[in-house]
Amino acid sequence: MKLWGLLLLVVACGDNAEDTRILNPPRDQYRTWEKVELPNTVCGNNSQYKFFVNWSNTSDNLVVVFEPGGACWDFDSCTGATGVMGAANPNGLPDDHYSLAPFISPFLNPGDETSPSTDWNYVYVPYCTGDVHTGNAVADYESDDNSNGIEFHHEGHNNVEKVTAWIDSQFTHIPKMLVTGCSAGGVGAIVNYHLLRNGVHAAQEGYLLDDSGPVFPSSGFSGPMHRKIRQAWNIDSLASQFPAGVDLDDMGSVNTALADEFPHDRLATTFFRRDDNFSLYSYNRFYNYPPKDQIMSMWNSDTLLLTAEYATRDNLYYFIPYWRNLNSSHCTTVLTFAGSDIDDQNVTLADWIHDFVNDKPVASHLQEPVPGEDP
Repeated sequence: MKLWGLLLLVVACGDNAEDTRILNPPRDQYRTWEKVELPNTVCGNNSQYKFFVNWSNTSDNLVVVFEPGGACWDFDSCTGATGVMGAANPNGLPDDHYSLAPFISPFLNPGDETSPSTDWNYVYVPYCTGDVHTGNAVADYESDDNSNGIEFHHEGHNNVEKVTAWIDSQFTHIPKMLVTGCSAGGVGAIVNYHLLRNGVHAAQEGYLLDDSGPVFPSSGFSGPMHRKIRQAWNIDSLASQFPAGVDLDDMGSVNTALADEFPHDRLATTFFRRDDNFSLYSYNRFYNYPPKDQIMSMWNSDTLLLTAEYATRDNLYYFIPYWRNLNSSHCTTVLTFAGSDIDDQNVTLADWIHDFVNDKPVASHLQEPVPGEDP
């Protein structure tokens, strides 16, 4: 019998075995970041893709966090030219990229006592493909005057597919698996949840928390952006790998499709009603750069479409506070959960997330406008 198998027997025979046993194989190091590079995974500039793992010796639970960082679909956005909002890390990832992890998400910070995953295993999935971790295209983008051009690899789907297979090869026991991320990482979490949930065979209970990357129904104001990225990132080529029930003419259908495929999992979205970042990506370039009040009106309309859709499934939840004076009210979980509470309903995001992943009763929350906030 392998050494780690003998250790399992010893631990399982002790007091409170159900609370303390570790059934995954032992590792050389715990609570340190380890770089993983897999063959045939790339960033936007075709450099080597890499992700990071941080092993726990006190828990078999796993959190997978997708990194945020915008999106791109043409020369200006994929290069950052002319100040157009673009995507993070287009020129690749340094070996110490893991140092951003605890700032990107409290779920990756073992020192954050408000997080339910302080002693969990961490997999940090960086972002460098400009396609919310889900593209399947190599694009040639030319500048408007044809004076310059780039080849850009929107190969997020292939990267996540290989990360998923790697996780599956490393873990033998995962009581709880939480898949999350904010912004582009939130979209990456929801779009890739089907892949991870089916591909990581050791995962017993699944949880999804899409932070500030809502996939709104395409019938609303997000429709033009959905049609643009569908073409730019060759999403149709992946249609056979999506859950039954996903209709690419309505990308918002991914919400109910996942709820139907995994009826015993808990699936949630969280974002601010006054998000002044993701809303710009969603509408600015498609509606001739409207003023903020119009942007917020469109965002509110799409929000109400989404909450109505979530109300049709018992395992879909939302937590939508109004405003936070941090990061343009974008990402409820970036840096800290603090300030993302809904005071008039006497609920904090930290407590809500703890209850969510511990299978306690939770309700969906949508905060009413707060006079004087977001001046």
